[in-house]
Amino acid sequence: MALLEIVNIFQETFEIILTWRKIFSQIALSLILPLTFIFLAHMEISNLLFGNFFYQLSFLHKNNQDQDVRKYNELSDLITPKFTFFWLFNISYIVFLFVFSLLSTSAVVYAVACIHTGREICFKQIISIVPKVWKRLVVTFFCIFASFFAYNLVAVFAFILLLFILLLQYGPYGDVNGSIFVVFFILYFVGLLYLSIVVQLSSVVSVLEESCGFKAMAKSKALLKGKMLLATVMLLLINISLVIIQQAFLKFVVHGVWFGMVGRGILGIVCLFLLLNFFLWQLVLETVLYFVCKEHHQEIIDKSALSNHLQVYLLNGYIPLTHKNIELEKLEV
Repeated sequence: MALLEIVNIFQETFEIILTWRKIFSQIALSLILPLTFIFLAHMEISNLLFGNFFYQLSFLHKNNQDQDVRKYNELSDLITPKFTFFWLFNISYIVFLFVFSLLSTSAVVYAVACIHTGREICFKQIISIVPKVWKRLVVTFFCIFASFFAYNLVAVFAFILLLFILLLQYGPYGDVNGSIFVVFFILYFVGLLYLSIVVQLSSVVSVLEESCGFKAMAKSKALLKGKMLLATVMLLLINISLVIIQQAFLKFVVHGVWFGMVGRGILGIVCLFLLLNFFLWQLVLETVLYFVCKEHHQEIIDKSALSNHLQVYLLNGYIPLTHKNIELEKLEV
């Protein structure tokens, strides 16, 4: 059933993109293309600038152990500026990737929601609301980061505690059953997968509902009840697709010297095109999954209320009166 539902969701996703290809093409070229270019360029530039960086670090560490002070100082003087640039480069990459991820998510989710409610949309309108929507997403993204950080921190402490208990029980040279560590890491990855699935819809919830941050994550968790298998398969397919494109770029473009400059350039453009469409497909897919989960829980999506919620972004916080508000006013008179 999960596979059948995934086929239907994929079909709905492609129909939305093809039917509204003009607006999604504009979003892709203006917001998702820079995101894609930054993602791929980071791999290519990292290979060019830091291809032998970690080898130099290990060589430096070896000379430090050999107590060759003169050679160690020479290597240290060469590597220290490169090490500083390495961190500045990666921090800049994360910041730009984060910004364009927020902007792309805001634009695509808002566009799909407008299509769902039957609102007329244009690219200029979407661009105008993006700065207002992404502020809510920033809170959610930082809460997601905090959740993953806390989860991994607890996992590290649990692993240290496990090692301490085994050390007390078996001693430093005891025969420890390796299956204990296998079970630990299986539980760790299951928990990590569950957390990844829960945060999958958090960004969509932050745009389409009043919740953001941890409240959006809690709402996402509630929506995924009964659809966890579906969301798990979708997440695995999304990650597998991304890994395939990423590895193809690394093998054929970054390390594909035998193809020559022209061949690598053509293959790079192909990977750029595939990744661009992948990011667009992923964002539309997650938004469609949100509406599927709402329908599964029989949460009737009031298109008028959702339309009003989307209109708030355009009116700078002014919430228009609904038909229900007008009727209540008449009764009071």
